[in-house]
Amino acid sequence: MNIAQALALRGEAESYERQENAWLLEHITKIDSFDLVMKKDQELSIEQEQAYKEALARIEAGEPLAYVTGSQPFWTLDLTVTQDTLVPRPDTEILVETVLKLDLPEDARIVDLGTGTGAIGLSLASERPDWSVTVSDIYQPTLEVAKLNAEKHDLTDVQFVLGVWLKPFGRQFFDAIVSNPPYIDANDVHMQALATEPRRALVAEKQGLADLAEIIVQAKKHLTVGGWVVLEHGYDQAEAVQHLFRQAGYKQVRTVKDYGGNDRVTLAQWPH
Repeated sequence: MNIAQALALRGEAESYERQENAWLLEHITKIDSFDLVMKKDQELSIEQEQAYKEALARIEAGEPLAYVTGSQPFWTLDLTVTQDTLVPRPDTEILVETVLKLDLPEDARIVDLGTGTGAIGLSLASERPDWSVTVSDIYQPTLEVAKLNAEKHDLTDVQFVLGVWLKPFGRQFFDAIVSNPPYIDANDVHMQALATEPRRALVAEKQGLADLAEIIVQAKKHLTVGGWVVLEHGYDQAEAVQHLFRQAGYKQVRTVKDYGGNDRVTLAQWPH
């Protein structure tokens, strides 16, 4: 089988499936996906062909491409991904963008709660080397993946903490508390499509709002005056999250839309 035949095994021309095929072949052959077309007549080895077909079968069975290749691009970083972590989504880059636009001190203290691969915290650390960035997760194997990604990108000053939301942080204060917590209702129809990813990182009680509410309340004891909380949530949860912030006494509450035009990130400031 040559590269052209391999690319054509799944999906129509110009489809997302074809793009996934190209990324998969790039991973297996180490040929840049942009160069695959130039080398379309190159034959795959027996091992490469077998690896490719096995990987396609895993994707067809519902596994994300990132689990098959073991990595996922996010912001400017290539992140190692395992089945202990969620696959970082492009929409979460909106959260990174939103935090970078805030008027924060040059030496701001930031914490990324429930960091997973480290996507949010490490992206912020890569953009703002003078910030003091801490990332936390409830699950040690997940935190190890975040550490691995920090080492991979020479982000040596990032701190790692194991624990539930803000409980491990004692009397520490932050200028911004950020998180992409579980926010999907257990009965949501989208859960079927996410069956291969860790449920603990996706589902929350109280129609998906329980963890968002917990962070909003806990954060009050850990924010500097004028500090911010920035949270990702579901496309239909903005009103509920804004209400939780206002109820807890925050000001400057607003919601930012993702690249698809859906409400995705809500932020609020602890008053001066």
